[in-house]
Amino acid sequence: MAEVGVLWDIDDTLFDYSGAERAAILEHLDALGMLAEFDSPQRAHELWSGDVEAVYERFLAGELGFQEQRRVRVALFLGRIGRTAEDPDAWFAGYLDAFTRHRRVFDDVIPALDALPGYRHGLLSNSSSRYQEDKLTAIGLRDRFSSLVCSDEIGHAKPAPEAFWAGCAALGLPPEQVVYVGDKLTTDARGALAAGLRAVWLDRRGLGGGGEVLRIDTLADLPELLRVIDFGASATVL
Repeated sequence: MAEVGVLWDIDDTLFDYSGAERAAILEHLDALGMLAEFDSPQRAHELWSGDVEAVYERFLAGELGFQEQRRVRVALFLGRIGRTAEDPDAWFAGYLDAFTRHRRVFDDVIPALDALPGYRHGLLSNSSSRYQEDKLTAIGLRDRFSSLVCSDEIGHAKPAPEAFWAGCAALGLPPEQVVYVGDKLTTDARGALAAGLRAVWLDRRGLGGGGEVLRIDTLADLPELLRVIDFGASATVL
């Protein structure tokens, strides 16, 4: 069989972004004496994560720079409780300090990588390459992957096919010889399939469904799944 590559999403696939985000915003607000201004810690987190989703779409569309979208997120979030930040960059830096303390790799990641020594491994992320390089190095994962492609440097974001093709090119493999593993059904799995890759949806939250998309709820199941994928057949395009 021809050489096969695995292209990986990062956040909430390899790295527990959601867990770190929740712990960090609550710690940061508590340190500033602001947590009590929200109805509950859960509500504070919901508002913070909701703003992330909305503003990050503008970053991916090229409307905002990476640092600028952080400033907008701070302004929107604090505006909900009638507050402002004199220095949004410093406010966000405080959040990032807390975020750094809560960074962790999911428990199933290293065993899965160890079980797949015969594959080329690369990374594709809708984020900033500098940010992801620093984070992956800090959590001890960067050296496990031969390539890292981020949306800020290629001008395309998942689920655009150009993003997946750039990830495949960095691996030195055609799309039909690459499987993409990510935690989002539409952005990751269906986007990869539409670009001609194989795709595996890592459904960590147990949402279920997905139609014909290959689904696993733990990376412990990935090695066996890859062994039964027919890389000689055409990928299904949704």
